[in-house]
Amino acid sequence: MKPINKTSTVIKKLSDFSTLVDYSLVERLTPDSKATLDGCDYNPREVFSGHYVPVKPTAIKTPKYIAHSETLFKELGFCNTLATSKEFIKMFSGDTSDLPKPMRKLGWACGYALSIYGSEYYEQCPFQTGNGYGDGRAISILEVVINGQRLEMQLKGAGKTPYCRGADGRAVLRSSIREFLAQEHMYALNIPTSRSLSLYTSETETVERPWFFNGSYSKNPEVMIEEAVAITTRVASSFIRVGQLELFGRRARKEEHIEAMKELEQIVLYSIEREYSDVINQNLPLNEKILLLASEFCNRLTSLIANWIRVGYCQGNFNSDNCAVGGFTLDYGPFGFIDIFNPQYQPWTGGGVHFSFLNQPEAGRRNFNMFCLTLKQLLKSNQNALEQLDEIRSSFEKTMQNKLEKMWSAKLGLETFDAKLLDELMKLMIETNVDYTIFFRELSSIPKDITPLTKSFYNFSIYNEDISNRWSKWLKEWKSLIDCSNSSLEEISNQMKSINPKYTLREWFLVPAYQQATSGDYLAIKELQKVMTNPYDEHSKEIEKKYYRKKPSELFGKAGISHVSCSS
Repeated sequence: MKPINKTSTVIKKLSDFSTLVDYSLVERLTPDSKATLDGCDYNPREVFSGHYVPVKPTAIKTPKYIAHSETLFKELGFCNTLATSKEFIKMFSGDTSDLPKPMRKLGWACGYALSIYGSEYYEQCPFQTGNGYGDGRAISILEVVINGQRLEMQLKGAGKTPYCRGADGRAVLRSSIREFLAQEHMYALNIPTSRSLSLYTSETETVERPWFFNGSYSKNPEVMIEEAVAITTRVASSFIRVGQLELFGRRARKEEHIEAMKELEQIVLYSIEREYSDVINQNLPLNEKILLLASEFCNRLTSLIANWIRVGYCQGNFNSDNCAVGGFTLDYGPFGFIDIFNPQYQPWTGGGVHFSFLNQPEAGRRNFNMFCLTLKQLLKSNQNALEQLDEIRSSFEKTMQNKLEKMWSAKLGLETFDAKLLDELMKLMIETNVDYTIFFRELSSIPKDITPLTKSFYNFSIYNEDISNRWSKWLKEWKSLIDCSNSSLEEISNQMKSINPKYTLREWFLVPAYQQATSGDYLAIKELQKVMTNPYDEHSKEIEKKYYRKKPSELFGKAGISHVSCSS
């Protein structure tokens, strides 16, 4: 999602807000023909056609304000008092029964296909057909246009949809806090992402979720616990996913119904308009638009993944349905920010090596392959276009490598990529158990010797002569390259500090925040908001002592801290 142009309009009331609405998706695309008129479409069922299902959100009971994004409110022109107003709380906690016109009572949920690491899956669909996958607890409730930019607002945890697969459609407070903070943190890290608008919880409504015993080291949940429900509103240019296009591509490929190819073309053209109108001319022929779409998405997706690695972020579950067509970060489920550098770091117990930290480029390539397979259906009659699409698909790996080399060079303050230097650095970081964030931040000050870098070492003794000598040799070689730069050391240091954050949203910072929130104490959330929306700043000594430190040894391996389930 691109930065929002700041508006001069000040929105103080919901009625002011309502003047900005413009429901393009529900007006331009096709609804499910079997949808209910009242939107109370809550039972799991197969959805055979159409781009969306009209759904009425299910409000949480006795909603209570926790937080809102002051940054996003300012960009949108919203007065901060709006977040705590009765009418705003009502709407964004799921009650759309009495909204000022032209706002609508019904929202919408969309279906999508599931591909895991480039393989089509149907088994988790309760009908074994793939027609039951989709937005099981995410309901979009409106689109607005602000300063010419279209934004979609979606409630996560707003109740059941036809895609709920028997679940309750709710999100718990724990996961809602994680996503609320993570989206705005990622935005502050200068990485494309969906955004967080508001966070409300229920004072009375709870649901049961599988979780871990306190102090457990188990990889699998061991007990059902009762948790408060919450709704966080996320904002994006759209919520169209690769898996969404893939669903219509599969239907067209299998000729599942007479309108299948038409619906595929509609959703692809709509995606171009929503996400790529600034770079793809709407007057071009269809095949040219599709080829440009593939090329632009390849560029955005590779840039995104390189940025994830830059800051130590692991998506955890990078399926095609968690991959936004707009090329930004979407769906903060089992994500994690790395502590000790480990190429195979994976915060999710169900993720495996294929979705691990340094395998994210390959996971992205698999998603891109499925994306191109979908687009092929629209180019079947044009052999030349098919060949060009295949060239674009094949270019992903090289494009990804180029983006990674540029990222590593910038992270190390170098003008050109040095593979040998990076290879030795990674070996040393693994052998010494280096804290990823602290190491690169300390390196950004261009230290005279390795002493400042040892702040990031979990497993290091200055008396280990071999490791010490190797680190000193590496630092000397690195500094010799820095000294050859046309920029001053101060300029290089500032540049490095602008891309190597001092603070990242580690899970062991989040756990106390959501634990305290269960008793109505939101101070830790507020503090994390302040720090994590300014992750490159130095902050106070007190904040530094609290958040610029290595993970305590007693927390390693702890369930719910070192690893999480997908329960939310």
